[in-house]
Amino acid sequence: MTTGTTVWTYRDPTYQQTDLTGFKVEATDGSIGKIDETTYETGSDFIVVDTGPWILGKKVMLPAGVIDRIDTADEKVFVSRTKDAIKDSPEFDESSYRDAGYRDKIGSYYS
Repeated sequence: MTTGTTVWTYRDPTYQQTDLTGFKVEATDGSIGKIDETTYETGSDFIVVDTGPWILGKKVMLPAGVIDRIDTADEKVFVSRTKDAIKDSPEFDESSYRDAGYRDKIGSYYS
């Protein structure tokens, strides 16, 4: 991967011990959806968020490094990006989202 790994690493390593699937996701300016998938791959951690009707059912991939904090009691994940920044992110590609080239594109956007 050519982009820095910090965007792909949880800020708090204890977050890797929590299954975030189904948690709500809060941008800096409001709710954006629920986590559809969580990965725990050292140096390439990410979540896939189903935005539901907010952006017409679009899914987005967020590197773990954009997660500010997690509230396990309320099952919410707080990210350090606005709704517009997430909405304008590269299109989620179900067929190649695990490929290094696709991750480089996402990593560059969020770095």
